[in-house]
Amino acid sequence: MDLSDLRVNGERLRASLEEMAKIGATPGGGVQRLTLSDEDKRARDLFVGRLEEIDLEVTVDEMGNIFGRRPGKNDELPPVFSGSHIDSQPKGGRFDGILGVMGALEVMRTLHENNVQTERPVLIVDWTNEEGSRFAPAMVASGVWAGKLDRDWAYSRTDRDGKVFGEELERIGYKGSAPAKAWPFHAYYELHIEQGPVLESIGKTIGIPKGILCLHWYDVYIEGKANQVGPTPMEGRNDALCAAAEMILAVQSVPARMGGNMVATVGEIQNYPNSRNIIPDGVHFTVDIRSWDDHLAINAWEQLKIDFQAAAGKNGCPIRFEETWRVEHTPFAEKLVGLLAQKAEALGYSSHHMVSGAGHDASYMNMLGDAAMIFIPSIGGRSHVEVENSTWEDCESGANVLLHCMIESANEV
Repeated sequence: MDLSDLRVNGERLRASLEEMAKIGATPGGGVQRLTLSDEDKRARDLFVGRLEEIDLEVTVDEMGNIFGRRPGKNDELPPVFSGSHIDSQPKGGRFDGILGVMGALEVMRTLHENNVQTERPVLIVDWTNEEGSRFAPAMVASGVWAGKLDRDWAYSRTDRDGKVFGEELERIGYKGSAPAKAWPFHAYYELHIEQGPVLESIGKTIGIPKGILCLHWYDVYIEGKANQVGPTPMEGRNDALCAAAEMILAVQSVPARMGGNMVATVGEIQNYPNSRNIIPDGVHFTVDIRSWDDHLAINAWEQLKIDFQAAAGKNGCPIRFEETWRVEHTPFAEKLVGLLAQKAEALGYSSHHMVSGAGHDASYMNMLGDAAMIFIPSIGGRSHVEVENSTWEDCESGANVLLHCMIESANEV
């Protein structure tokens, strides 16, 4: 058959996504499938079953990453692979991450039912804990696989309830025996929703990122002095939450003050003892800084530390910082970026070159070999929320681009 005529089954892809969306479904139409939760286990079990249906060789490594392998004519050649993640944000959306897994599954199904033989092996992957919402940082399992994060350190990460990553991985039965260690690969592709408003606003179907912004995560801990709010005068208080409020405003203003293309956000905060009639004696909050310019992001953090120390001193509150996670900006392989544009055009889809403002496992893959991403529009630019949505037509279009890029790369010798 002429492989240029090959297309994925859009209805089957939709059914796969809708089936997964039932696992951890929320009343608002989203999903809550936190890493290593019971819902994550159910989704993993379903995924593994789907891989076995099309005779893929399934491997689970010691970080819980799930690989499905389809042999090539020359099985010794480095493979081409694709995937994303099954886990979600709390009250997250039905497309974030899972589109990249189900899209790659649909590619594998299409190759299987049409008996397409590729020169190289082709693999699909579900990366554990991409979101980092339960166990920080994000992309932890792909980071271990890439050799950028320590496995035992990852195992020791805890959630808000004190549950330990390694123990939870074992509890759900996905602490595999295969080493979480990178092997050579020829190309890595990741299909994903844009998670922003650009493609929809300009009426384009396929987004082609030139790379991913750097991602810097920090944790800030402030110590105050608790006391009863009524009898304690305003003068001389050591209110940890007041100090934190000044720091949070400093984070909001730092991109404008630094004068560069950058974003900075405080997305998580814990206040202790969190009682309405007790002066707070402890605050923990997070800082997320992103930019295409790594030095700008680092300089912003250095400025924020000065701002934080000033606010801490003014309020008489000791402060402690943790530099939790840093990933440099990621320029994708030009060869693959060019191939994406070529295949989108050949398939009749409009496309747009852009930059990814969100982090993805492709960032770590790109440190080891050629990697690229395929974006489709997010309706209203919304993501990480229950109303996150994309059209089924766009999902199918993205999967078709993925199909033809993977076939092209898998037939290179």
